[in-house]
Amino acid sequence: MSSSPSTPDAVPHPAVAPATQDDSRLYNDDLAPVPHDKRTWTGYSIFAMWMSDVHSVGGYTFAASLFLLGISGWQVLASLTVGILAVYVLMNWVGKPSYVHGIPFPVAARVSMGVMGANLAAVIRGVVGIVWYGVQTYFASKAVATLLLLAVPSAAALQQTSFLHLDGLGWVSFLFMWLFQLVIFQRGMEAIRKFIDFCGPAVYVVMFALTAWIVSQTGLSSLSLTLGDKPLSGAAQFIGMGNAVLLVVSYFAALLLNFGDFSRFAKSERQMRVGNFLGLPVNFIVFAIVTVIVTSGSAKVFGQMIMDPVAIVARLDNKVAVVIGSLTFIVATMGINIVANFVSPAYDIANLFPKHVDFKRGGLIASILAVLVCPWIFVDSPKAITIFVSVFGAVLAPLYGVMMADFYLIKKQQVDAAQLYTMSPTGQFHYDGGWNRVGLTALGLAGAISIGWEICTQLLHVLPENNLGWVIGALAGCVLYVAMMRAAHRR
Repeated sequence: MSSSPSTPDAVPHPAVAPATQDDSRLYNDDLAPVPHDKRTWTGYSIFAMWMSDVHSVGGYTFAASLFLLGISGWQVLASLTVGILAVYVLMNWVGKPSYVHGIPFPVAARVSMGVMGANLAAVIRGVVGIVWYGVQTYFASKAVATLLLLAVPSAAALQQTSFLHLDGLGWVSFLFMWLFQLVIFQRGMEAIRKFIDFCGPAVYVVMFALTAWIVSQTGLSSLSLTLGDKPLSGAAQFIGMGNAVLLVVSYFAALLLNFGDFSRFAKSERQMRVGNFLGLPVNFIVFAIVTVIVTSGSAKVFGQMIMDPVAIVARLDNKVAVVIGSLTFIVATMGINIVANFVSPAYDIANLFPKHVDFKRGGLIASILAVLVCPWIFVDSPKAITIFVSVFGAVLAPLYGVMMADFYLIKKQQVDAAQLYTMSPTGQFHYDGGWNRVGLTALGLAGAISIGWEICTQLLHVLPENNLGWVIGALAGCVLYVAMMRAAHRR
């Protein structure tokens, strides 16, 4: 797939569809193309966004959970490196259409799904974002609980009661974290940009300090540690590393769809690529090194491998360190919730009802739904996290395959942005009454394949356990879409 225009820094002036009665179903100020003078995101802004996405309790716990595959610390680190390099390439592909035309993900989905069919794509991505929003809020709430127990030891009594599989202290902490985030997020995209410029670097201070303390206690010898009862064979180690690489891609599956919600604000394509390079390969590898050292070292320091950084901080004897560490993880998790789990559902819900719902209202609706899904149920153990990541990756992958195949292989990167905002039957993206039946069919078939694969491997265990769901879904979506569009003689 080609991904670089002849003049990468040239920003086409976004075309805004003429205002008609039908356009109210497709257009509001938040969904409109971003004009050139409103594109304020530099390479550092993109870099900071990725720091906010990676530096979180959930991100740490996910990376640490790869030890459950039975591979050593060095093998986990190598797998994380290979996986993030693949994500970097895939992210540049998906970021370009939105950068060129200044459009968010649900509008970009209209190119392949149709102006109305994109609502289905928005619902799929929005549901995953809402669930992840709740999950990350739950992870951050554990840091809030740690602070509450430190400041008010009697709060431990709240742990004696439970509702919907969460104790009283958990509910107080979760609802506080939920409300605190909502106040910040409702201030709009520019305030969000400034907030995440701070979030990402902040967590490095604590993580580097924690790493230095672990190394002072154990050295680097613990990096060879695995969680298996006995060493794996060479073939089993290779398979374990392959599964770890695939899980990294699946972990980023959500942003592999809606990164355009951020790239549309980039000053140039070069700034986007520089930010992606610093924020993905460079930043992720540094964070991976820290995660592997702290996780493997925790086994020697505490007698067991601890995959939750909040639990590690809570065990420190220094109360000041516990407070600073907990506050930092709260801020860091707010950062990833903004980047991966708030912005996209906000746009997605606004895309469903653009006349009545703007970005802020969409975000409010998404945050309320995030509570109702009881997210703590999905991630009650490190093993559950890897299954959760793999399954959701399989759900989202077909849409990535369809959209990239359409933009690069079918449309050849030629899109009239004004046509994305019109319901005219002669519009380029009207297709079949606003729905591209070919795209929807390819999406459905590819989804059946990838989700069926996950059911057979993760739930029924009729196939060897693996994490190929994202790759299978993306490739199936791409191949089916291209073949069906060409057979239908559609451009």
